[in-house]
Amino acid sequence: MSDLLRARPGNRFVGILHRTEEGVGIASLVLLLLLPLSDFLARKFFGEPIPGSLITTRHLILYVTFIGGMLAAREGQHLAIGTFLSFANAKSKSLLNAVTAFVAVSVTTAFTWGALSLFLTGFTPGALVGFIPLPLFTVILPVGLVLITVRFVTQAETSMRGKIVATFGVVLGTYLALQPFANVVTALFGAPDWYDVSIAFWTASLSPLAVSGIVVLVLLAFAGLPLFVVLGGTAWFLFLPTGGALETIPSEGFTLLTDGSMPAIPLFTLVGFILAEGKSAERLIRLFRAWFGWMPGGLIFVTVVVSAFFTTFTGASGVTILALGMILFLILTKSGYSAMFAIGLLTASGSIGILLPPSLPMILYGSSSRVSVIDMFLGGLIPGTLMIVAMSVFGVFSSLKNKVERPAFNLKEALIALRDGLLDILLPVIIVVVYFSGAMDLTETAATAAAYAIVVQVLVLRDLKVIDLLRAMTKALVILGGILVILAFARGLSYYIVDTQLPTQLAAWVRASITEPWVFLAFLNVALLVVGMFMDIYSSIVVVAPLIIPMGVAFGIDPIHLGIVFLVNMEIGFLTPPVGLNLYLASYCFKQPLGKIAISVLPFLAIQLAILFLVTYVPWLSTGLVKLVHSLP
Repeated sequence: MSDLLRARPGNRFVGILHRTEEGVGIASLVLLLLLPLSDFLARKFFGEPIPGSLITTRHLILYVTFIGGMLAAREGQHLAIGTFLSFANAKSKSLLNAVTAFVAVSVTTAFTWGALSLFLTGFTPGALVGFIPLPLFTVILPVGLVLITVRFVTQAETSMRGKIVATFGVVLGTYLALQPFANVVTALFGAPDWYDVSIAFWTASLSPLAVSGIVVLVLLAFAGLPLFVVLGGTAWFLFLPTGGALETIPSEGFTLLTDGSMPAIPLFTLVGFILAEGKSAERLIRLFRAWFGWMPGGLIFVTVVVSAFFTTFTGASGVTILALGMILFLILTKSGYSAMFAIGLLTASGSIGILLPPSLPMILYGSSSRVSVIDMFLGGLIPGTLMIVAMSVFGVFSSLKNKVERPAFNLKEALIALRDGLLDILLPVIIVVVYFSGAMDLTETAATAAAYAIVVQVLVLRDLKVIDLLRAMTKALVILGGILVILAFARGLSYYIVDTQLPTQLAAWVRASITEPWVFLAFLNVALLVVGMFMDIYSSIVVVAPLIIPMGVAFGIDPIHLGIVFLVNMEIGFLTPPVGLNLYLASYCFKQPLGKIAISVLPFLAIQLAILFLVTYVPWLSTGLVKLVHSLP
């Protein structure tokens, strides 16, 4: 995945570009880690924060996002569905790839002109971020999008014809962005003579183009078109006929990314990748196996807990499957579990961590929905624990039924495993203590966790050399680019939905059609399960959550309860075709057909649906701990 550990491309310029973008991305992550910690220490020992530290930290995420997006485009790692490609023959696949590349280039070209226009005209001249001119941060938006566009061209169909077709997307993209393009020309050279006539003609041609454009995007979403292109492009086509400023889309992305809670997301993700790159997984598996492996179903408990642990940090259950899947698969099958049972368990366990702190989807839901993140963490503890217990109980029955061999408890081995894994197991304890005690805010907690992981893995245990740490950072940047770019451009779609008052109208319609809260919750679960079949969790939070929150208010549903119900549904979405990401990654990891993977998860899917039912209709499971904590003096 990373160019850090492989030969540089033959083209010297390309090699320099690769080193530069990796270096800038890693430097951004390091600064994102150091600034909150330095600010905390300055307040602690000198009574004053570092001037401009907070706002600089928030703007650094722009570099993390778009450098990550550039790396994801370089590695072909932007999140996409690609269901059609699984059934297409070689010729059809080649055609779909060419069309997808053309559309991706068209849309990202439009994004580029919008971002460049925003850069030139959208900010107050002379504005500073701390002591740094604001343009030094915002310039990464158009620069990043240019390189993403170029890479969509170079990675188009291998034939020269495919690359030429993709290149023509620049022309269509410029036409789609004629208004921001004209604003760029005006800002640089003054208003051109053709401005009024061209814009009038352009506006008149937009309505039919907008409808057909959205249809094409939706269809190509299943042919591998990156999700950020689908969501952002849909927003672009919706805005086109309105005559509104198309710069709104990159502007809304900028607003979302520089929100106060967002820096915690890349920092916690970095923690997960550092742990995955080192030997933490092996130590934790050994630790839990030594203490619980002798019990009936103990190995199932070990699998579920370790998988949840890693997903809480990476925010990507697929990463957990790829990092731990084969290790745990071999342990499970050697202990007597069938191969398909092990695959189903590992596929289903990867997503449980999103209900436990410091879950990245919880952070995003809280910050985008204006719900307390700490309350979301508290609200998810009981449902998340209940999910682990339910999966483990199923493991007990399975173990007894299949007479799985269990090792005898060995106190000496258990104590050695505890000693070796103590520093790893302390990490979540430190996070819970410093954050829930109020000693640090969320970003400072994430920075502390990242610093702790680096010190332990590199300096104390020496699992990682510096080159390994850099590789972990680069891998984290690729995943972050895939996720954060989706969030940035999905925000434009969310803005359009809210601006048209669709949530309010939908809430009024639902309230008029449904009178009982329990019926509404049943309807909501069905709707969210369908959403989970077609959208990833991050874009669902940004696009769909604003729609359901007013409906929850109309029925008097507690916001924390509503948020947890939403996240449990999205967790189940990881296991449901056609988008269920865990199914595809498990198919890739375990070299099994997608259909077999889908069948293997059915028992675990049933368990998760049962927990969803409990969480939905027993609100105390998600609100009881929150109310208890708030009632304390």
